[in-house]
Amino acid sequence: MNGPEIQVDFAPELGTFVPAGRRGRPTRLVTDGASTLGHVIESAGVPLTEVGGLVVDGREVTVAHIPTAGESVEVRAVERPQQVPGAPLRFLLDVHLGTLARRLRLLGVDAAYDSADPGDAALATQSAAERRVLLSRDRGLLRRRELWAGAYVYSDRPDDQLRDVLGRFAPELRPWTRCIACNGTLRDARKEEVATLLQGGTQRTYDVFAQCVECDRVYWRGAHHDRLDRIVGSAVAEFG
Repeated sequence: MNGPEIQVDFAPELGTFVPAGRRGRPTRLVTDGASTLGHVIESAGVPLTEVGGLVVDGREVTVAHIPTAGESVEVRAVERPQQVPGAPLRFLLDVHLGTLARRLRLLGVDAAYDSADPGDAALATQSAAERRVLLSRDRGLLRRRELWAGAYVYSDRPDDQLRDVLGRFAPELRPWTRCIACNGTLRDARKEEVATLLQGGTQRTYDVFAQCVECDRVYWRGAHHDRLDRIVGSAVAEFG
C-alpha cells in the first residue's frame, strides 16, 4: 500500500492479532486510497468477526468506509454477550475443535461438526446455508466472504475454549439433551427398547437410558459420567 496514512488504535482485546509493537498504543498504517477500512483492518491481521465497531474521528462507520489521510480510527472488540440476529443460535466448528463440539453438545447446544474435514469453502458455505456461527482458530477461514457469521476461538485448551464460547454468546444450556456423537436430540428410552444394543454387563447394571433420535446411539450413566457431570456442573454454575 502507498497512499493516505491513518492512525489506528486497536482495542486491548484484539492484542492476539496485533503485532507486539502495535499493542496498547495507536499505530500508523498506510492505505492505498481505494480499499475499504474493513480490508485495511483485515490486512493488519484482525478478522472482522472480532471487530465490534469502527469509530473514525469520533463517528461510527461501517467496514465499507474508505479511509482518507489523517483519520484516527478506533477498532473496538465485540461486546459480550454478543447478539447474533436473524436466526436461532447455532454453531459450526472446524475440524480442529472436536472436543469443544462434544462439550457444547453435552450442554445441549446445537453444534455441527464433521471430523472428515470438508474444507474451508464447504464450511463457509454451510455456515451461510444453515445460518450457523462458524467457530475456528483459522484466521483465513474466518475471512471468507461467503461466511454468514464467525468467531475466533482464542485458546487451544478445551476448558478455556468452552468458557470463551459460553461467555461470548451466552447460549441456552440444556444439558444431556443432545447426542455428543452426531448432535441429534436425545429421548428417554426404556431398557427393553435398547436391550439389543447393550453389552451384558450394562444390561445388568443400569436401568435408565436415553437414545439419539438420529443415530440410535444409547446413553447411560456409566464410568465416565462423573467427569462429564463436573463439566456440566461447572458450565451451568458460571453461565446457566
